[in-house]
Amino acid sequence: MRPARTPLCPRRRPLTGPRAGSGPASAVLAALTATCLGVGLGASGLLGASGSLAAAAAADVSAGPSAAATSGSVTATATATATTTSTATSTATATSTSTPAARTDLALAPREGRADAEVTVRARLTLSGDGTGVADAAVVLRRRTADGGWRVVGRTTTSSTGTARWVLTLARDPARNRLRASFAGDTALTSASDTARVTLVRRTPRLHVSGPSSVVDGRKVALRVRLATPRGAPVSTRVRLQRKESGHWRTVRLLRTDADGMARLRVRPRVDSAWRAVLRRSAWVERTQSRVHRIDNTPPGRAVTLPAAAPTPRRHLPRQARATEKGAHAVVTRIPEKVWSSMVGRTWHYGCPVGRAQLRLLRINYWGYDGYRYRGELVANADVVAQMAAALSEMYRKKLPIRSMYREDRFGWSSTLHGANDYASMAAGNTSAFNCRQVVGRPGVMSPHAYGRALDLNTWENPYRSSGGIVPDDWWQYHAHPRVAWRSSSHEVVRIMRAHGLAWTYGLGDTQHFDAYPSGGKRATSAWPTLPRVCTVQVCD
Repeated sequence: MRPARTPLCPRRRPLTGPRAGSGPASAVLAALTATCLGVGLGASGLLGASGSLAAAAAADVSAGPSAAATSGSVTATATATATTTSTATSTATATSTSTPAARTDLALAPREGRADAEVTVRARLTLSGDGTGVADAAVVLRRRTADGGWRVVGRTTTSSTGTARWVLTLARDPARNRLRASFAGDTALTSASDTARVTLVRRTPRLHVSGPSSVVDGRKVALRVRLATPRGAPVSTRVRLQRKESGHWRTVRLLRTDADGMARLRVRPRVDSAWRAVLRRSAWVERTQSRVHRIDNTPPGRAVTLPAAAPTPRRHLPRQARATEKGAHAVVTRIPEKVWSSMVGRTWHYGCPVGRAQLRLLRINYWGYDGYRYRGELVANADVVAQMAAALSEMYRKKLPIRSMYREDRFGWSSTLHGANDYASMAAGNTSAFNCRQVVGRPGVMSPHAYGRALDLNTWENPYRSSGGIVPDDWWQYHAHPRVAWRSSSHEVVRIMRAHGLAWTYGLGDTQHFDAYPSGGKRATSAWPTLPRVCTVQVCD
């Protein structure tokens, strides 16, 4: 292949034979010809030729002026040729040394792990194509933040095999376990990065509820909830404390376990109760619930023990609401609209000797036969309600039980009594006061209860001898009880009533009945209603 022609090369053939001549000029021409022919020889050949030209030029100067002129022209040509040759050589050298950067690949190796536990994350930096590991390269690990950004969590250099390692604690939020590893690159290697997510393996922790197995009614008890891994490590998160009510589990409180995996709550059950804790299923934990913890609610008072042969009430009433305030907590108010609406047509009707303005509602705590405290209520005349409240409050302080205390209007209308159904009230053993009705067994005779100044107490165990017989049962007529049934004026209940102006008017003829005198125990004709004469010799209840 013919070498490329340069501008310095002569266009005609170099002289040969006899015409070539001799001397320094000929030497210069010969050297130039050699240079033109040797352009394709590379850098060393060019440099050698330029050296020959310089030598020829020097010889030509020593030969004389004419030769010097000739050689000067040639020398200039040689210098230009050397410069061009040197530039070409430098360009070729630079081109050969600027090699392109090698491409790299970075791969994160995602792993599984449990939230709140440490996990080792690995990444490998390799050359593209052959997979050779890149050693001593700086690799940065970033983690996804809650606001969607990235935060640096580790920096390291790769090992001899191109592997980088970090140890980090997994978050409960899967989004925060998204990782990004990156290599910035350098002059010899391209940059690389990779993104991956660590898969969460759901935990199955152990949940436990503990506390006392019993509590006295009205008192608080502390329940403890503990959440831990199967190995016993505490877990801090939210759990639901639930209570079983009417056959259904209801959440009482959302609790957060602390760094020790513990949560505490003080509760006042008021009845026998069942409790459990529940941890709902989420991205990092399986649904877990504790075993049921039961708490027996025990009475604060002493339950009534009745004779085995004693009959039970024919009518059963639901238990009234448990008392929440301390002591008897007697509260007297005017008759509320809702209460009056229930009374009209039952315990009050047109033609009654007293009206709404003369009556008061008494709400008071009492001890039930089961030893628990309840909240009862009755309606009485405004001028004696304070005496009744005082007498019943003293019974409370001495823990003398009352079976129930509902208003008489609960038992509906009785056409026989022309008022609320007192027969039903006695059959349930209910304690009551105002009821605008006729005397039981004496049609047409108005009862002292119609004035709201009479109190019937524990009516099942304390019968009434009516014209039609003993009601509500005759067994108790011949039996007494130190706490709930009185057959003499020395009984503690009778003495309490008497001390507060309530007389045991008819004694054994009507053991349940007490009449209240507004003057504090003495009957005053100006305040006490005029009763039919028959009531002075016969029982009028």
